[in-house]
Parts: sequence; C-alpha cells; structure tokens
Amino acid sequence: MFTAFSGMQKDKKTRYTFGSQTALTTAVGDKADLNIVPVTVSSAETTNKPLFSLPVVRPKVDQGDTEISASAQPGFATGGSSTETWNKPFPFSAIQPKLESQWREVEWTEEKKTSLMKTVSSYRPNCEEVTQARVLLLGPISSGKSSFISSVQSVFSGRVTNRAMVGSSSTGFTKKLQSFNIRGQKGEDPTGLVLCDIMGLGDGDWTGPNLHDILSVIKGHVPVGHKFSPDQPVSSDTMGYVKRPSLKDKIHCVAFVVDASKILNYPKGLTTTFQQLREHISDLGVHQVALLTHIDKVSPETAKDTSKVYKSRTVQDMMSKAGALLGMSTSYIVPVKNYSSELDLDMNTDVLLLSAVDHILQYADLYFQDNTPPKIML
Repeated sequence: MFTAFSGMQKDKKTRYTFGSQTALTTAVGDKADLNIVPVTVSSAETTNKPLFSLPVVRPKVDQGDTEISASAQPGFATGGSSTETWNKPFPFSAIQPKLESQWREVEWTEEKKTSLMKTVSSYRPNCEEVTQARVLLLGPISSGKSSFISSVQSVFSGRVTNRAMVGSSSTGFTKKLQSFNIRGQKGEDPTGLVLCDIMGLGDGDWTGPNLHDILSVIKGHVPVGHKFSPDQPVSSDTMGYVKRPSLKDKIHCVAFVVDASKILNYPKGLTTTFQQLREHISDLGVHQVALLTHIDKVSPETAKDTSKVYKSRTVQDMMSKAGALLGMSTSYIVPVKNYSSELDLDMNTDVLLLSAVDHILQYADLYFQDNTPPKIML
C-alpha cells in the first residue's frame, strides 16, 4: 500500500505526524517510467507509520530507439506483489554503446588507490571537540548500505570481509542503529570516519523508520544499538536517550543509498519520501550526498571492469534518474560497486569505493565549517 503525504504537523512531543493524504501524480524525471496504482488509505492509520509503502507497479515501455527497448524487458512484471516487482533483475539493453572518454576523470592506478587510502586514513574533523565524522546511510531496503560499509572496511583490511551483517532478503537485515568505526590498515590508528546504518525504508511487508525517528538519530538523541519499533517511537523515555546531544553525538553528513538496478522499479512515491527527508535534514544544517550502488548489475562492461564505469551510457543514465529520484544534482552522486561474491580485492573497485568515501568526507567537513565557532584571537 502506498500513500503520498501532503502535509505534516508536530504534536506537543515534537513527534512528526503526517496530515492529509493524496495520490501522487508527479513523474520521476522528464518521462514517467512507471505507472502507479493509487489505493485508498484506511482512516485507522497511526502517527508512527513508515515513510512509504510500495504499490503495485506496472512499467511503461518506451517504443522506438531507446536504450532499453520492449524486447529487452524480460525482467519486468506487469503485476504481482510489490516485493516481486521491486526485486526483478535489471534488463540489460540489447545495444549499449560505450563512450569514447570518461564523463568523470578518474585515475585507475595503484598510486591513486594509495593516495586515497592515505587521505581517508589520515582524515580528522577540523573541529576540536569532535574526533570522528559520523555519516548516516539512508536508503530503501537492500539498497546496499551494509554492503558499502563492509566493502570500505575490506579495502583497509586488505581482504574481503563482512564486518556489517548483510542481508539478502527483501526485508533487509539491519533493524537497529549501528555504527562502524572504519579501521585503518593493520598497525594504524582508526580513521576519523564512522559509518552509521539503520533499517531500510519500508516496503509494506516490513515497517521502516518514520521521519521522527530518523531526525532523532541525526540530532544525536538516539543511542547506538537502539532497536526501532513501529509501536515505540523514539522519545525522552527511550532507554539511553541523549537529552542534550553534543556535536560529537550528532550526524555530520547523510549519504542516501539507491540501487541502480532498481531505479526503474522504485515507486514514484519514493520521490516524495526523499523530498521530505531532504527538506528536514537540510533544516538541521546537515549536507547530503548519494551513493548509486549495484552499477555492475546495470552495465555488463562495468561488471567485467569497474574502470569502465564512467564510460557507460547506462550508468550515466541511471545517475540522472537517481538525481531525479532524490531531487539533487548528479554532482552530489557517486557510483560504487560493493564487494559481494568476490573473495579477493580489485584495485579498480577499491579506487571507486575510496573515491566515494573521499566525496562523503568533503561534505562532512562542510558541516564542521558551518558549526564550529570561530577561534578568538588574543
């Protein structure tokens, strides 16, 4: 069941509730990629409802000279359950011409990897009262949040590891607030980066976090290890609740995570969800970026060689669609390939992952610049 929320109010406990509800008609991007079937919402909705629920999705197929033609659409269903539709494999295009040059310049060398590792491992926030930048990953279920954390740690460990528990089902794995201090190479101090993970945005079968709880995490009120419950929203009575969070307790940057292989199947209502999140997060002065995961599932060339990512027309197109979905410029979005079935590291994949981390840290630094009081010169 899907609803789009047209209004929000605050109650006396500053808990966010959703107001009147209407069916969403806005398309993602210039053309509508999906048909959404609106459904009636029961009046018995509670204030602590998930941010969105998936509808039945019926895809439109553009005829003619398109990158993904009707004949190349075996992965799409014309009905069925929302979970089945969301998890359909991405249909590779029949013809996928490669670009002559990269649309973003990246050096795919061991020297570049070493340089990026040194940049990330030596990073420290430019703020005396904070020693680590806390970054919150937000995205739909199974978008690759936990896999990204494990992949980044794998680069510094020198081997593929699964530090963050990664789920493979449509309901995801993470159900509580977790934080992962990215460790440096063996013998080095921990980096100045902490990646935080919470349960994914819901799909109707599992209740995702509500807006109030997400904002409470960003404000620093929610203790690590807190398990989210649809019946018990975060409040001052929550065990471990931080009543007066300091700068080090707060989230300093938010990274949205979206799956490139599911961009065409995401409900249009997700645009409204991200818009609400981005507006409220921006009001808190927190900068936001985005990670486009599973690029290897949409581009055969990139699946074989990660260094081809910025020569792929399909990845470039998915970046634009991700920008429309999130309501942000593609300059804030970086593609990544997480380690999944691999046993050994790949240099090009490492460069792409480390570039994403460096991108995130640049925006975390902006937060500290905006929120650190200037030093008084005597």
